[in-house]
Amino acid sequence: MTPAILLKIKGKMGGQTARKFRQGLSSPQKGVESMKKYSDLEFLRLSKWQKFVYKFLSFFVAIPKAILNFFVGIGKGIAKFFAGIGRELADVVTTFVKGDWKTKVSYVIMGFGSIARGQVLRGLMFLLFEVVFIVYMITTGGYWLSMLPSLGHQGRETIVETVTKFGRTTEIETFQYHDNSFKILLYGVLTIFFIVAFIYTWRVNIKQNKTAEKILKSGKKLKSGKDDLRSLVDDNFHRTLLALPLTGILVFTVMPLFFMILVAFTNYDYQHDGLINLFSWNGLNGFKQMLTWSSGGVNYSAAFGEILTWTLIWAFFATFTNYFLGMFVAMMINKKGIRLKKLWRTILILTIAIPQFISLLYVSKMFSDNGLINLALLDMGWITKPIGFWSDPANGAILSKIMVIIINIWIGIPYLMLVATGILMNIPADLYESAKIDGASGWKQFSKITLPYMLFITGPYLLTQFTGNMNNFNVIYLLTGGAPTNAKLSGASAVGHTDLLITWLFKMINGTEPKYYLASVVGILVFIVVAVISLVVYGILPSVKNEEDFQ
Repeated sequence: MTPAILLKIKGKMGGQTARKFRQGLSSPQKGVESMKKYSDLEFLRLSKWQKFVYKFLSFFVAIPKAILNFFVGIGKGIAKFFAGIGRELADVVTTFVKGDWKTKVSYVIMGFGSIARGQVLRGLMFLLFEVVFIVYMITTGGYWLSMLPSLGHQGRETIVETVTKFGRTTEIETFQYHDNSFKILLYGVLTIFFIVAFIYTWRVNIKQNKTAEKILKSGKKLKSGKDDLRSLVDDNFHRTLLALPLTGILVFTVMPLFFMILVAFTNYDYQHDGLINLFSWNGLNGFKQMLTWSSGGVNYSAAFGEILTWTLIWAFFATFTNYFLGMFVAMMINKKGIRLKKLWRTILILTIAIPQFISLLYVSKMFSDNGLINLALLDMGWITKPIGFWSDPANGAILSKIMVIIINIWIGIPYLMLVATGILMNIPADLYESAKIDGASGWKQFSKITLPYMLFITGPYLLTQFTGNMNNFNVIYLLTGGAPTNAKLSGASAVGHTDLLITWLFKMINGTEPKYYLASVVGILVFIVVAVISLVVYGILPSVKNEEDFQ
């Protein structure tokens, strides 16, 4: 903010108010706190420009605090986690010391206490799980766990045999495969999860014994096997229903995610495929290679910074252009006096009905060097040579980036139109009637009624759209494939000017020289960026902070 603006604010707002603005500029944290002290009357006295500056400044100076709260929350979560482990360990020791002999035996033989107290079905389930775990660890689990630190000792071995037949000597090569790094890592992760599941089940077994002792001491009767089965379809039916989905999430989401994170700490690439040539642990070298600036060779740090910048720019424009234009289209169609409303909505929805795979590839061909658009412009004499919509790298391929954003508007407006239509229909009509009586213009009605209501309702949706656009693989890959190629970063897995982080990751694992560990590093960094943005913005959304305003 320039000194002239500060003087203008000081003149209209008074010295005390201006001092609060200066405090906000010099110290963001103090500025936020001072701005929060404005009363409603003080805020209403501000001019439009001052209100805008105040809100704008409040938003941005709140970001450092939100980021700080994010990391403080992580620290508190870690502290609570270890504190919880400490409480659990203390309870395990206390239960063993104060428990009866049946409980003590259950520390070694799971389910023994339940069986001895008449809860046979429950006890057999615990015992069966323990038997399966011990058998697995003895037969295969122990082997995979022991190989996990090295990820294998010997890969493919070439054996040359000399064979003499009919007086002719020939050499025959055969291959013998030994360790498989990929399989060792996969089954090692599976074994770790199985061990964690066993520890959790063992802890539940101890709690069951402690609870059973308390119930018997109080003179009550324990539940029988029939009572347990009845409970699964009655009182605890929600747990029965959630058991299968939670297992699926664990097996098909959590475990692969954990596996992918571990790959980032190896040297798994085309030279170390894990079968012919084993890969091994590589520590933080993958992150160092991705984030350290290098003057010679392939500069992955420069590529990551440039692609991340474009990814954030793309996500911003792809989100807000669709949002506001979709809202305006919905308002135009819903406006009184507009005929054939169903027809206009149907025409827009047709773009949703056509699969993006078809429409985006078709549009990509239309704007290619030999496409329909260039041919038509050449025939009309408007251009002398084809326009490189997807092939011209001049000025950072600004034309390609603009075209991608414009075409995404064509794809995204129908979705937002449908969402906005439903919300606009639920805004009370008497609000607009009152505004008209008070002489409010159309813009005033939009800025004071429609937009605040829309932002409040769709705030979380906007956030998910922004994070979704950061990982919008379809639009970029099907339209441009990342083109035009960025010559400065061509060594970093054929980086293109329109590549997002997600398409760059895809190229890393599908190129001629795939680097799986670097792709995993990029995946982790994308997750960190998206998580930080999501948590920071979510914490300052009106939908979260001022929920009572629209109750």
